[in-house]
Amino acid sequence: MAEKLATILITVAVSAGLLFAVGCESDAQTGAGLGALAGAGIGQLAGGDTESTLIGAALGGGAGYMLGNEGDKKKTKAEMNDIRQELNTVTVNITNSNGSISTVKLRKQGVGYVGPRGEYYDHLPTGEELQPIYGF
Repeated sequence: MAEKLATILITVAVSAGLLFAVGCESDAQTGAGLGALAGAGIGQLAGGDTESTLIGAALGGGAGYMLGNEGDKKKTKAEMNDIRQELNTVTVNITNSNGSISTVKLRKQGVGYVGPRGEYYDHLPTGEELQPIYGF
């Protein structure tokens, strides 16, 4: 009877854990949920009683949260770098001899701008200034 109850509880816990993981907004939340689930299973297998299961769930949840939180930090840092790069980029349109438009992305650096070929401008160049280099 005890084995059947343990099997039912583990099945319910796995199902609830999967539902929880799908609804998580961050890696930290997902890690905590999955870690608690794994820890509870390991605690139950190792100790075979409620206390072991709860201790395993607590330790697994804490470890999962810490690992997931590190993933969240890396994602946030990468997103911030993308935003910084976007804020420091200016696009200048060049009208070509056939009437088409070419775009040139310049990177803000200090008080000036750096072009795609590494050239430095002490001001924001106009399309006419960039046309001999990047237009046709």
